[in-house]
Amino acid sequence: MNKALLLNVNNLSISFGNTKNSVEVVHRISFHINRNEILGVVGESGSGKSVTAMTILGLLPKKETLLDGELLFEGKDLLRQTHENLRKLRGSKIAMIFQEPMTALNPSMTCGEQVSEIIRIHLKYPKSKIKKEVILLFNKVKLPRPEEIYNSYPHQISGGQMQRVMIAMAIACKPKLLIADEPTTALDVTVQKEIIVLLKEIQKETKMSLLFISHDLGLVSQIADRTLVMYQGNIVEEGTAHEIFKAPKKEYTKALMSARPGLKGRLKVLPTIHSITKKEFVPIKVTPQERAFKHKKIYTKTPILEILNVKKEYYSDVGFFNKKKIVRAVDDVSFKVFEGETLGLVGESGCGKSTLGRVILQLDKSTSGSIKFRGKELTTLSPNELRKLRKDIQLIFQDPYSSLNPRMVVGEIILEPMRVHRIGNNDRERKNKVISILKSVELDASFFNRYPHELSGGQRQRVGIARTIAMEPKLIVCDESVSALDISVQAQVLNLLNELKEDYGFTYIFISHDLAVVKFMADQLLVMKDGKIEEIGDADEIYANPTKEYTKKLIESIPKEI
Repeated sequence: MNKALLLNVNNLSISFGNTKNSVEVVHRISFHINRNEILGVVGESGSGKSVTAMTILGLLPKKETLLDGELLFEGKDLLRQTHENLRKLRGSKIAMIFQEPMTALNPSMTCGEQVSEIIRIHLKYPKSKIKKEVILLFNKVKLPRPEEIYNSYPHQISGGQMQRVMIAMAIACKPKLLIADEPTTALDVTVQKEIIVLLKEIQKETKMSLLFISHDLGLVSQIADRTLVMYQGNIVEEGTAHEIFKAPKKEYTKALMSARPGLKGRLKVLPTIHSITKKEFVPIKVTPQERAFKHKKIYTKTPILEILNVKKEYYSDVGFFNKKKIVRAVDDVSFKVFEGETLGLVGESGCGKSTLGRVILQLDKSTSGSIKFRGKELTTLSPNELRKLRKDIQLIFQDPYSSLNPRMVVGEIILEPMRVHRIGNNDRERKNKVISILKSVELDASFFNRYPHELSGGQRQRVGIARTIAMEPKLIVCDESVSALDISVQAQVLNLLNELKEDYGFTYIFISHDLAVVKFMADQLLVMKDGKIEEIGDADEIYANPTKEYTKKLIESIPKEI
C-alpha cells in the first residue's frame, strides 16, 4: 500500500430513495487524498461536493441512501464499517468544519462546553486538564479573549468567532483528515482571508490532510495543492491548483471561473455557466463615458432618500451592579440616495451596515437623526402610516428559505402581501400578475403551486425577488441577498436585479460583504467602519484609488485566482 495515501475513493456512487425508485446524485467518482495534502473541491450547488463529504463521515441517513464503491481510509473501507466504529472515527481521525456555524453549534451550551465535550469523549482527559486544553485551542485559532469566549454562548459572539470555535472543535483531537465544507461562505472578506490563513497554518503545523470544499475558485486557488472540479455528480477536471486556474481544459471550468465578477473593467451583463458553455455570451463593457452620462441623469434629480445625522445605540448589560454599556451600531451617519441609483454599502461584520438597513426600513427605530423618503420624515410616522409605506420600501432577505413560509405555495407567498396592500382588484387579476412576475424572474407558471422546499437556493431567492416586485416598490434594500448563492446562480440573480432595475425603475441599497459583487452592482460606494462612514464616492473611483487604509484592506482581501 502507498504510505503517502490517506483516503482513496473508488467508483463511489450515491443515490437517494429506495432500491426501486432511487435517484443517483454522485456517479462513480474516483479520487484520492495524500497525507499532508490540501485537496480543493469546487463546483456549483448540487454538484455533489457536500454529499461526498457527508458520505466520508457516514452522516447520510442509511434508510434513504444507497451507496456503492469503496471509501478506503488508511486501507479500511468506510462504507463497510459499523455505526460504532464510524462514531469513534468522527472527531478523532476525521473531523469536519460545517458551512453554517450558528446551526452547527448547540445554542444551549457555552462554546467552551462544546469543545470540552469532544476532548472528554475522544481523549479521556481528566476534568482538571480539559479547560486548559480548550483555552490552548482557542489561542491556537486566534480567538480574542479566550477565557471570555469559553463562557460565552454562540449567539454572543460574531460569525467569524463562531467559525474559529468550530475549527478549534475540529482540530481538538488532531485528526488525520479535516473536511472544511464551505467554511467561509457567510463571512466578510477580511475574516474570510484570516480563516484561510489560519487553516493553512494549522495544516502546516499538524501535517494533517485537508479537504477544502467551496464554490469560490479564488479561495480554492489560495489554499489547495490539487483541485477537483465537480459538475452534476461527476468529476469533470482534476489537476494542480496552477494547472486548473491558469490553463483549465474543460468548458465548464472556464465558465465557473468567468462567472465571478471581476475587479478590472465593468461588464453590462455577467457571464453565466449556461451562456459560456453554450457559447452565447458576448462581453459588453460599460465605458466611462456611458457611466458618466447615466450618472448625470441620476444625480440631477431630487434624492429619493435623505439620511441626516442618524444614530442607533444599544445598551448592553455588563453586570447587575455595573453601568449599562452604550454600543453605537450607527454613529452620526449622513448620505443621500437618488432615484435609479444603486448604492453599495460595504464593511466588515459588525460595522453597522445591516443595522443601518433596518433603521431605514423602520424595522428598528433610530436613536436620533432624520430619515426622509421622498421628503416625508419616516421617524415620526404612526404605525398605520408606516404600514402603508411598506409597499414603497421593500427588503430582499439574505436567506430566502427562512423568509418564505414553508406551509404556503409560492403563489400564495406572493399573493398575500398584494391582498394586504390592495394591489389588483381581485384574486384572479392578482394571480395573473403573479404568473407574469414569476416569468420576469425566469420561473414558469408551474412554480405557482410549488412549496419552498421543492426549490433550489437560486429559485427560492427568485421567489423572494418576485414577492418584492409584486409590491411595486420605489426603494429596495438588498441585505446580503446573494451571499448564500453559488457563483453561477449569483451571476444569474445579479443580472436579473439589474434587468429589473431598468424595467421597473427601482432604486437599490445593496448591502454585501463581497466587494467584487458590489463593484459590479454599485454606482456609488459607501464604506462603513465601527458605525461610521469611512469613505463614500463613485464606486469605480474608490476601487481604483481608495483613500482610506481600511478600504484598501477590504479591497486587498478580495480572493484572487493564482
